[in-house]
Amino acid sequence: MSKRSSAKYKLDRRMGENIWGRPKSPVNKREYGPGQHGQRRKGKVSDFGIQLRAKQKLKGYYGDVTEKQFKKSYVEASRMAGDTGQNMIGLLERRLDAVVYRAKFAPTIWSARQLVSHGHILVNGVKCNIASRLVKPGDEITLGNKAKEMALVMEAQSLAERDIPEYIAPDGNAKITFTRVPTLDEVPYPVKMEPNLVVEFYSR
Repeated sequence: MSKRSSAKYKLDRRMGENIWGRPKSPVNKREYGPGQHGQRRKGKVSDFGIQLRAKQKLKGYYGDVTEKQFKKSYVEASRMAGDTGQNMIGLLERRLDAVVYRAKFAPTIWSARQLVSHGHILVNGVKCNIASRLVKPGDEITLGNKAKEMALVMEAQSLAERDIPEYIAPDGNAKITFTRVPTLDEVPYPVKMEPNLVVEFYSR
């Protein structure tokens, strides 16, 4: 269902980190970048480069959302009370495709987005095909009847490499409740994310 396997693994190698914690990531074997020059010694990275890398990593983790959508999350987070970086993580985790991925309804963020866009996900009993929709605390997310029988969904639910986080309450295999907006330390990222650097990147 997801067609981005080569691209997402390229991102892993470019960053030198297993961003999604997948066992098949090439970084598990070699941590240098792709291509014939991947093993060259890296020069000193500027502050801008560090911030850009943090942005690419966070943006890539959520399925390479468009730059417009990602910047919109920053702008909205900066208008909210409290820490902008924490607010931004909260907004990204509230995306419907991210919630579907966290609920283990799909093995990758891309397949989660596709499940949503193909109309296999219900929010409070109503079909929703907008992956960027923001879920609110108390919302119930349910798999459609056809989706329950999909091999992709059954594969995702059997994955041992990640657990359902505490802010998502499962009710059987096909229904979850989004209980609250998480903080950065509650989100189960396989690698360190630095939203404060993303905020610095956009606030230059």
